[in-house]
Amino acid sequence: MFAHFQKELNRLKEKGLYRALKKVSSSVDTTVIINGREVILFSSNNYLGLANHPALKKAAISALQNYGSGAGASRLISGNLEIHEKLEQRIAAFKKCSAAIIFSTGYMANIGAITSLAGKNDLILSDQLNHASIIDACRLSEAETKIYPHKDFAALEEILRQAIRRHGKAGYNNIFFITDGIFSMDGDITPLPDLLKIAEQYNALVILDDAHATGVIGNNGGGTPEYFDIADNKRLIQIGTFSKAMGSLGGYVVGHELIVEFLINRARSFIYSTALPPSVVAASIAAIDILENDKTLLHSLQNNIDRFKKGIAEIGYDSMEIETPIIPIIIGDADLTMKFADALFEKGVYAPGIRPPTVPDNQSRIRVSLMSSHTEDQINTALSVFEEEGKRLGII
Repeated sequence: MFAHFQKELNRLKEKGLYRALKKVSSSVDTTVIINGREVILFSSNNYLGLANHPALKKAAISALQNYGSGAGASRLISGNLEIHEKLEQRIAAFKKCSAAIIFSTGYMANIGAITSLAGKNDLILSDQLNHASIIDACRLSEAETKIYPHKDFAALEEILRQAIRRHGKAGYNNIFFITDGIFSMDGDITPLPDLLKIAEQYNALVILDDAHATGVIGNNGGGTPEYFDIADNKRLIQIGTFSKAMGSLGGYVVGHELIVEFLINRARSFIYSTALPPSVVAASIAAIDILENDKTLLHSLQNNIDRFKKGIAEIGYDSMEIETPIIPIIIGDADLTMKFADALFEKGVYAPGIRPPTVPDNQSRIRVSLMSSHTEDQINTALSVFEEEGKRLGII
């Protein structure tokens, strides 16, 4: 009965694409215990180190005592606690938008927003390297979806013009451009002003997944729009998460009040999901408090990015001119990538290998993600291991 599944698992093992869970038995910090071994962690999206911050723990404990352990229902039934609305007000203000709606995860925010906003007789143009949650949402929507080459807006315009010509005189109801702010596997930033300019020309809406950018770039950690000094733009719908730089859990959509009102009524992943636990919501509010009042974490993160990039380049790796804490080290071959990742782990550095289908064929890589809380000694240790094991395996 299970022969087909076993055969597929065997095929994945043969191709070096098999995945297995690693058990973490410590708090999420710069050093963790994984499978019984203490390692320096260079794989977490906890960019500001807030997941283990005392203020977030204190806020979560207080909310647990005040509200209990769960909301007990979806927001539209009886799970709409005052603390949920407070978080929505805070994230909207932080992102300089007029309204917000929170979801149980960032994945559910993408699924809910894209599948409800885009429907029949709509057109989506999606960046080739967008996150899997965007890809899945586009597939689940009833909109016609076209993929444009990564950040190639000339190609986007040509694809768009061809689609409009083929579609005929009636035209599309709505056109959406969808992109990550910071791309999760390459660490590069989308040129958002250029995309908004094209959107204005074609009367399109831009959906921006700012999950890896919020709390990371911009003078106050406001993400991609703040990085490019873009004020609240009526064409821009932002999607994000509290589970990365914010150190908590949950997704959100921010933008025009009408969009939020529409999602409350149409987004199935919002309507049919139990509301986030109040302790989690309180931790997210505490994270926003820290970002609004303390810039030292952002400065420390940037210093660590600069330090690691300089070191990895001096060793002989290509860091791809990245400005963010996601630094991909391209190896190419999936099997060699995993051997390299295993070698790093054995020497006390956990930076995972990323293989297809997460990245394209022959683009397997070590994905390093830095935190503001990494020490200079930890970064130097990692660089030393990257140099030693890279030379041993013939990578550099």
